Amino acid sequence: MNGAHPLGGGGLTDAVIEPVLPDYAGANVRGIIPALLGPHGAPLPSWFPTSAASSRQVVVLVVDGLGWGQLQARLHLAPAMAAMAGQPITTVAPSTTATALTSITTGLTPGEHGLIGYRMEMAGEVLNVLRWATPGGDARRAVVPSDAQPFRPFMGEAVPVVSKVELEGSAFTEAHLRGSRPMGWRTASGMAVQVGELLAAGERLVYAYYDGVDKIAHERGFGPYYDAEVVAADRLVADMLAVLPAGAALVVTADHGQVHVGPRVIQPHPDVLACCRLQSGEGRFRWLHARPGAADDLRHAAAEHHSDTAWVRTRAEIIDAGWFGPVVSPPVANRLGDVALVAHQPVAFHDPADTGPFELVCRHGSLTADEMVVPLLVATG
Repeated sequence: MNGAHPLGGGGLTDAVIEPVLPDYAGANVRGIIPALLGPHGAPLPSWFPTSAASSRQVVVLVVDGLGWGQLQARLHLAPAMAAMAGQPITTVAPSTTATALTSITTGLTPGEHGLIGYRMEMAGEVLNVLRWATPGGDARRAVVPSDAQPFRPFMGEAVPVVSKVELEGSAFTEAHLRGSRPMGWRTASGMAVQVGELLAAGERLVYAYYDGVDKIAHERGFGPYYDAEVVAADRLVADMLAVLPAGAALVVTADHGQVHVGPRVIQPHPDVLACCRLQSGEGRFRWLHARPGAADDLRHAAAEHHSDTAWVRTRAEIIDAGWFGPVVSPPVANRLGDVALVAHQPVAFHDPADTGPFELVCRHGSLTADEMVVPLLVATG
């Protein structure tokens, strides 16, 4: 990869001893949009590939779920991305789509924008942020998206968004993309066509989102289906490069990487569950909400039974360590549990309320390098 700083292959997790913390002040996904929408002629941050510095138009393509380590292990399948200038950067904590996409579009840390996980407690119930639903059903009236996440994306500009047409009008789209201009695609083959038309019309910034890599990793894990999807994603990148006019740039990044978990799903120990009133978060960043007066007992039980597979941290410890950024307001902090099980081994923690149509094979959410380190690639027309 031209200009890259390789971190090796896809197997980074085993070497992790400490969490990979987000570099919110530096090379982090939250800084991409502010850098590109800053004053005309302003220098890009030092961590941004210099080839984008003189670009008059920019396309930002977010390839959901494509971690740096997974890409490095498959560069032979991705010649278009392999030829781009770039480097690894960090995503946010937790390394999950709802939180990371909101940080990408708003330029804010999770502690600022408030969508601080895939599932978070709101008004006594656990809100699934992607579905915008609680156990009682659709929650758009009970939890207004613009209240839960009050900041406009793209620095207030009405940027065109090339994303799946099925996502238009959803509550999560309202929360992290409101005020933008939806340009929904029905087949991935049309994405580059739409991007080309928008650039020809003079758009300064085009935002595009592709979810195929993440979907196949969740459903099939790493293997031939995943490799085929990386090939398809690279073909999409090549198609977008082909429509770039002179003076335009394509920026490729991701919201998180993946860890192959498979059947390694752990039921929290009965001593832990005895102290819990509910769980939130997700399998690799599981929040435990203590029963009244049981927070200390919960912390001790979680540390005793699960420190071999997870970093066990209290809410205060995580906030003080800056996992969600330097500022976490009390209302946002109240969306968190009391103790977190943050997996450092290739496992997930079971919550019977956190279910879907199939058992996930690859997962993400934790602070291992495989999940936290994502690409920032640039090529120009």
